[in-house]
Amino acid sequence: MKCPICKRPVDDATAGQPGSTFPFCSDRCRTIDLARWLDGKYQIPVGRPDDESDDADFETYEEPPPPRR
Repeated sequence: MKCPICKRPVDDATAGQPGSTFPFCSDRCRTIDLARWLDGKYQIPVGRPDDESDDADFETYEEPPPPRR
């Protein structure tokens, strides 16, 4: 397997061991990945871009009406 940041080979055998940086090759690459998430460079898609016609699975949020005085 290759590190998703720098593409160096990563030893799969270290996965799950204390102090493991898996799937990254180092703490540096793990920190770079975290910074990308925090900066909003990675995003989880809200809908399915290839099938916009089937919106039955997704709820839409509607702003509630203002309270009456």
